[in-house]
Amino acid sequence: MLIAIIAACEIGFWVVLAAGLVARYVLRLRRTGAALLVCVPLVDVALLAATAIDLQGGGTAGFAHGLAAAYIGYSIAFGHSMVRWADERFAHRFAGGPPPRGKPGHGRARTRYEWREFGKAAIATAIACGLLLTMIAWVGDPGRTEALNGWLARLGMVLAIWSLWPITHTLWPAKPSTHT
Repeated sequence: MLIAIIAACEIGFWVVLAAGLVARYVLRLRRTGAALLVCVPLVDVALLAATAIDLQGGGTAGFAHGLAAAYIGYSIAFGHSMVRWADERFAHRFAGGPPPRGKPGHGRARTRYEWREFGKAAIATAIACGLLLTMIAWVGDPGRTEALNGWLARLGMVLAIWSLWPITHTLWPAKPSTHT
């Protein structure tokens, strides 16, 4: 059941985001668009509530509970930049805004970009692990929360793998293309 709620929250994120951008740029309802965009984080609140209700009702934490914590952590850490990414594209397409910025291709700018993205991943991991530890403490029954311990290690592994990108770009920065 919780997996379906996570999927619904992911769909809800994009629906609320799209509705806000359509209201802002296509329908020219700036206040309505802004109000809808402010509601995007409510999707995370809904998932957090569903997870808490399931555990409060005596449910045993499983894969879905860990996935919910990871989803919320990454949504909080990357949500603003995802909204900005979509906003740039909508503004360009529907409001004559400048072309969307891409990620830098090489040099120090690319290295800074990779470290900034890694920083967001580290924040996401910290939030997710904080939620997992909170769930473990809140339930207070190691038998019901055993699956969450595996998520702590899983998230650490994801972050370790993610670190390869900024480390690689720091040690061997990409050079500008020499094509003419």
